[in-house]
Parts: sequence; C-alpha cells; structure tokens
Amino acid sequence: MAQISIVYWSGTGNTELMAQKVAEGVREAGQEAVVLSVDLADVSELKKARAFALGCPSMGAEQLEETQMEPFMCDLENGIGGKQIGLFGSFGWGGGEWMRDWEERVRNAGASVVGEEGIIVNGAPDEEAEEKCKELGRALAAAVS
Repeated sequence: MAQISIVYWSGTGNTELMAQKVAEGVREAGQEAVVLSVDLADVSELKKARAFALGCPSMGAEQLEETQMEPFMCDLENGIGGKQIGLFGSFGWGGGEWMRDWEERVRNAGASVVGEEGIIVNGAPDEEAEEKCKELGRALAAAVS
C-alpha cells in the first residue's frame, strides 16, 4: 500500500480543511494518506513519491505563500519530473490566477497535474468543494495503484 502525502500551508484553516478531505478520498480508495503542514514536510520524501498533493491559498497579488510554501516549491521543483501532483487551495479575492500559474509551473517541471487542473475554493469549502477534494484524493490513490 502506497502512502500519499498531502502537504499544505493554511492561514485561515480553509486549505487545511481541503487537505483533510483530500486525505479522506485517498483512504476511501484504499491507500494511506499523511497530511503535513509545509513546515513539517520533507522535500526529499516527496521527490521519491510517485504522487502527492500540494495545497496553498492565494496570497498577496495571487501568488503562493512566500515564507514557507514558495521556498518549499523551489526546493521541490527540480525533482518532480514524471510525478502525479494534485493541487488545491482557497482564495478570498481574484480569479484564481495563482492556481493557473502553479499548474503551469508544475507542468514545466515535468509533472502532471492530477485532474488536469487544481481545485480552487472561494473561502471555506462547501459540500461540493469537499467532494471535489475527495475526488482528488481518489485520483491520487488510483495513480499509485
């Protein structure tokens, strides 16, 4: 059984809740899931994995959180070729440009975005958004089966 890491940064708790729902989907599909805040995650472990998820809300001018998630992503970027990566995050303003930029960045590094695009939620996830997060988890589990 593969273990799938779900690494996130959350300022208000919305992205953390999304991470928990992704993990729920992974477990529903029969795989192990570990949910870690980005400050506890190990880049070298993710570089060994076939699939994992990353979550971060939109910050500032629609960008990744700059003190923890952005440096983590910079360290991770050169080792994600061929990987299946799920992306998710919440936002309070804007149109989701940070997620489109993140998807492009992941693809340019040689990885695939699970589900073709990241999941974005305005504010706290509702039932529909929670189900999308679970679907992402199930898709990640299928990617390692």
